[in-house]
Amino acid sequence: MAVKGLGEIDGTYDGSQIRVGIVHARWNREIIDALVYGAIKQLKKYNVKEENIIIESVPGAYELPFATKCMFNKHNVDVVIPIGCLIKGSTMHFEYICDAVSSQLMKLQFEINKPVIFGVLTCLTEEQALQRAAISPGMHNHGEDWGACAVEMVCKWKGYY
Repeated sequence: MAVKGLGEIDGTYDGSQIRVGIVHARWNREIIDALVYGAIKQLKKYNVKEENIIIESVPGAYELPFATKCMFNKHNVDVVIPIGCLIKGSTMHFEYICDAVSSQLMKLQFEINKPVIFGVLTCLTEEQALQRAAISPGMHNHGEDWGACAVEMVCKWKGYY
């Protein structure tokens, strides 16, 4: 199954036995909702059961790394997709939050030895975010890529970590 944006999938993956956590920020709600929906849609295409998709929310993107760690502990999931959307403003806030969140999510994978899918948009404009959430007509929803990535990472690597 090819997924636009991800390239050609290198195998056939069955997510029917996978538990997936999605933790999302509440900022930029229209964009976040579309991305979460896209991830769920793709997870279901890979046979992840609805009862095995656990969704939680946090106030903002800065809280995603801690909440991601808690998702593994609280819900015993195989993979977490933290979803957030940062849009550059007129201060350095954007740069600090982007750096902190991305660094901590990457680091977390190696601390807990389970995959964390980077589902945080870091956009220079609101229009870029709308495009990546497929709210702008004719665009691709990156949440779908994250859902497919979650299934592939668990199916391909579980047992090796």
